Amino acid sequence: MQKLIVLFVFVMFTNSMMLTAQELPKNYTQLVQDVEPQLIKWRRHFHEHPELSNREVNTGKFIADYLKTLPGIEVRYPVAKTGVVAILKGGKPGPVVALRADIDALPVKERTPVPFASKVTAEFMGSQVDVMHACGHDSHISILMATAKVLQAMQKEVPGTVVFLFQPAEEGPPNNEEGGAPLMIKDGALDQPKVDAVFGLHIESQIPVGTIHYKPGAFMASSDWFTIKINGKGSHGSQPWGGIDPIASAAQIIEGLQHIVSRQMDLTKAPVVITVGTIKGGVRSNIISETAELSGTIRTLDSKMQKEVHERIRNTVKNIAASSGATAEVTIDTKTLVTYNEPSLVKKTLPSLIKAAGAENVEETTWQTGAEDFSFFGEKAPSFFFYLGALPKDKKASEVAPHHTADFYLDESGFIVGVKAFCQLVFDYGKVK
Repeated sequence: MQKLIVLFVFVMFTNSMMLTAQELPKNYTQLVQDVEPQLIKWRRHFHEHPELSNREVNTGKFIADYLKTLPGIEVRYPVAKTGVVAILKGGKPGPVVALRADIDALPVKERTPVPFASKVTAEFMGSQVDVMHACGHDSHISILMATAKVLQAMQKEVPGTVVFLFQPAEEGPPNNEEGGAPLMIKDGALDQPKVDAVFGLHIESQIPVGTIHYKPGAFMASSDWFTIKINGKGSHGSQPWGGIDPIASAAQIIEGLQHIVSRQMDLTKAPVVITVGTIKGGVRSNIISETAELSGTIRTLDSKMQKEVHERIRNTVKNIAASSGATAEVTIDTKTLVTYNEPSLVKKTLPSLIKAAGAENVEETTWQTGAEDFSFFGEKAPSFFFYLGALPKDKKASEVAPHHTADFYLDESGFIVGVKAFCQLVFDYGKVK
């Protein structure tokens, strides 16, 4: 049914766009074919040499050095510590369109049996860790670099201005540092020139290679991290009545948090997830500790629900702790907003994705509880974020590793669809705006 809807949308919009969309130059197809081997080479280089958030020094320099070799592209580096902003002014009038790729890797030890597997280690939060591109950001960089190369070769025909955003620290800057999309915005990445629309993609290991999945409106969840510190009163483990047990209160609080999800939030409106990821307390089996600490994450798909969940968490924690004589402090840190695809922008540019991938390969999906700091760009300009598949054709989603894991693997044959999608969006957006 979804594919039939997409086909219907394609027919409806193709007719209107045929008279208005900027035609791609005759050499476009050849340019895309020619860049694919270089795209794969870049991807393997970045995969073999990953760098953690806010530490992408060599990655940023590699990107900037290459883009500086392309005539007509203005390169700003460094931006937001290690990021790159590149600007291509087209030869025809049109809007300012931004295309974004994230560039950081993760503290994961790689197990994939590829010759370009990472052997890199680095310092992370005071410890030495293995580093891997376990979320596909290496492919994002390479797709956007290839897009820059193709568009630069067609510069005279490009409508408007293209801003290429190579963003560090999407996975979150360490040690309470500034970073990621908020710092890119703070450094003027969307203001010089002022951007009219922002597009981004994310590779996905568990959807078929070469396919595009999208959703208008709320697409990916906000991400909040919380810490709960419970203060009780110490006692001997054999005499719990002589103290106030913060670990017992922690157990009740964990259960109470799940009651917020299952009994207090309207889940027919949007999903809510509250996960407790750590619990710390006590030093010995026969001592009742004075303190305990919980930490976890909150995911919501609606900004009003996000605020309501925060308030309910604070009330639940306070009241459960008080019921046993303990006290508790709640800290909630917002990491990302809801990634929101402006419905009118999706409606106007969906035909571009269909032309790039084929109608049979573009599918509307449901919302996701994963999070993206691309969401901050959407506060500054209308935005559209979509998934690009990289699941091998001979595999099922259940047979491959998810993102952020040691066995994470991508089929490189569909990366070029990302280049086609970005190029098509640039040429079409100004005409359907």
